[in-house]
Amino acid sequence: MKVGIDMGTGANGAPAMIDLEELLATRLLVQGNSGSGKSHLLRRLLEQSAPWVQQCVIDPEGDFVTLSDKFGHVVVDAARSETELTRIAGRIRQHRVSVVLNLEGLETDQQMRAAAAFLGGMFDADRDHWYPVLMVVDEAQLFAPAAAGEVAEDARRLSLAAMTNLMCRGRKRGLAGVIATQRLAKLAKNVAAEASNFLMGRTFLDIDMARAADLLGMDRRQAEQFRDLQRGCFVALGPAISRRPVAVTIGPVETSARSISPKLLPLPETPPKDAAELIFAAEPEETRPPPRKRAEPPPTPTADIMAQLVRAAETNAANSSAPAEIDEAGRTAMLDRIIGEIVADPEAGFRTNSVLYQDFLVRCRIHRVPGTPLTLSAFRRRLAVARSGVDDEMASGETWRQALALSESLTEDIQGVFLAVARAAIAGEPCPSDARLATIYGTHSPSRARRLLTYFEERGLLVVRKDLRGGRVVNFPDLGCETAPGDPNAPDDILEPRDAAE
Repeated sequence: MKVGIDMGTGANGAPAMIDLEELLATRLLVQGNSGSGKSHLLRRLLEQSAPWVQQCVIDPEGDFVTLSDKFGHVVVDAARSETELTRIAGRIRQHRVSVVLNLEGLETDQQMRAAAAFLGGMFDADRDHWYPVLMVVDEAQLFAPAAAGEVAEDARRLSLAAMTNLMCRGRKRGLAGVIATQRLAKLAKNVAAEASNFLMGRTFLDIDMARAADLLGMDRRQAEQFRDLQRGCFVALGPAISRRPVAVTIGPVETSARSISPKLLPLPETPPKDAAELIFAAEPEETRPPPRKRAEPPPTPTADIMAQLVRAAETNAANSSAPAEIDEAGRTAMLDRIIGEIVADPEAGFRTNSVLYQDFLVRCRIHRVPGTPLTLSAFRRRLAVARSGVDDEMASGETWRQALALSESLTEDIQGVFLAVARAAIAGEPCPSDARLATIYGTHSPSRARRLLTYFEERGLLVVRKDLRGGRVVNFPDLGCETAPGDPNAPDDILEPRDAAE
């Protein structure tokens, strides 16, 4: 079905139309300096297409929440856990509800993590729910920065990976990315390059004008026109708009943003004498002058804080009637028990290692584990071993030690999946299903688990084959063992009956 979206007026006063079905297949990039009318353009697009397609808006400033009043968008407050946002995104795709993810009030790091979790849930939805969705991301340079900034590196990587998935691989899942940015130079190139439709607004820097001209196929000398564009005027190009660059003036909208542009207002007509009294006269409640603000000391490094906590715990243990010392074997047993508690939590598989590490440190303080806390790298290693499900008897064997040595060549986030399959091979158990491996990896997508097995096979660590009944068998040449045939499509709870027993 061909649906035309009226964006305003084009050349010679003709309506400027966007082919919605073509837009869903080819994506859109909007660029313009602050005040050029990007948000107005996005609002016009959302309002005109609301009756025809499901919409999801990632809104860092809370400007688009007013869409809920007229068009029924559900406002999702992003001040939630990452796991909850991922689940909400899955239900959004299932029930085809248009939403606005309101990130207002969150710090930049938190906005990036929340957006990454939400986009991950939209991307990992079941194939049966891959309905067309218009994914609008305002201020996209915040979520896909071209270079590292003052935000945490892990937050930047999560957000950038989610935006890359949206623009590079989202089309097959029905996700049509519409991203708006103040400057193309601030936006990651691999994200911007996937858009086939462009609406370029007013910009002043030479580098941005040259890049906009390149994207529109214009001569460098024609780039100067971007400085002369009025607010709400854009140069458009793309298969959903026009095969040649065309000027577009965005039409009016039915809803308004909560934020407004600065407007000149007359100053109050207050005589100078009265104005001085307003400034210098103290109010009745101002009985004392405000205390002078002292310079705050620099924050204490995390390592120093952890060292202080360890020393306090050791001091408390020495002053208590409990045994003051514990041998290394006892400390190791305590650590294993705490990590086992974390792995036993059904939600742990879908939390980041950084979040689980903070939970681990808190549990160590609660249980008064002596000694220096594990580093994040050591914790990830122990967590991968715990997720594999190996028991004490197998862990003491030479074959398992060889499996651990092989896993060291892999990154920490996928070691748990490799060790889980290796444990099944050593024990002669059926090969874990895709659903089980996905749970260990911390994703809802079984296809990602299958790709990990392919990756391991390409690295020469294992060989995957099928038996005559279609069961999957994984052989480990270096370990001299292989799994029993297992159904790759079996659900997690069927393949792992011991989990249900627990």
